[in-house]
Amino acid sequence: MDLAAALGFARSHRNAVLITLKRDGRPQSSNISYVLGDDDLLRISVTDGRAKTANIRRDPRVSLHVNRDDFWAYVVLEGEASLSPVAADPGDDTVEQLVEYYRALAGEHPDWDDYRRAMVADRRLLLTVRPTGAYGMLGR
Repeated sequence: MDLAAALGFARSHRNAVLITLKRDGRPQSSNISYVLGDDDLLRISVTDGRAKTANIRRDPRVSLHVNRDDFWAYVVLEGEASLSPVAADPGDDTVEQLVEYYRALAGEHPDWDDYRRAMVADRRLLLTVRPTGAYGMLGR
């Protein structure tokens, strides 16, 4: 499958399954919401200490499985992931990136100060995936 076609499909969705690799090599899957930017990078808010975050620190290879609502079309975007630093202060760069992510996903937050504090308290960070390949089925 052409990567451009897969990215086009992914642009019309927001929810997917992120697949990372456990220490023993088996897949670990997580339901996530993502933002696909004009730069063709996928961004996902994650929490420090969770399995997917630990898996990515150990092995940055990931896959993102995106289904059409009726389940009969899908794409899998494969790529390399990188992680921002963990949010440590409501005004740091990681929190600014998480604000941009939220705006792209859901619009304006009713209380940005509260959101910023929550990102630090939750030990949030931003996962960025650069897609390098794709497969799937878009017909039907």
